[in-house]
Amino acid sequence: MLISGTAIEPSSFRRALGHYASGITVITSHLDGELVGFTCQSFYSVSVNPPLVSFSVMAGSASYPKIRQAGRFMVNILSGEQVGISNRFAQRGADKWHGVQWQASPLGNPIIDGCLHWLDCEIHAEHVAGDHLIVIGEVKALNLQTAAATQPLLYFKGQYRNLAMHEVA
Repeated sequence: MLISGTAIEPSSFRRALGHYASGITVITSHLDGELVGFTCQSFYSVSVNPPLVSFSVMAGSASYPKIRQAGRFMVNILSGEQVGISNRFAQRGADKWHGVQWQASPLGNPIIDGCLHWLDCEIHAEHVAGDHLIVIGEVKALNLQTAAATQPLLYFKGQYRNLAMHEVA
């Protein structure tokens, strides 16, 4: 089905973009004794020199204003075993942190236990883009976990997926 023109319906747009597989992260921060965080699949690298990453967040997010105020954030790259963490941090208004084990990063951001990798960032820039904000962070610390058998948590066509480890020529 060809859809073109200026009136692209949101449901068609989401369905089309659902055909792009993405990893799942949880963006976290800590401000005045309060832990904040949300599930984010719109995360990507921006630059190697300086080391910059970016994520997009809804302009109406309840969590992001606190992250902005803190001036820093953690990117927790989720492992395939963390579907529950992804679902928990995707909820609005719930106690997302109940029972979640974490430790403080070098910048004081929450690192969720069991994540595949993490990147500790300071906010570098923010840009308004439609109904979202594009946030760029400068990576100040990172950790590559050593669990080689661990799979990333992926999302494709509205479902969590596994990664088949086959090399493509």
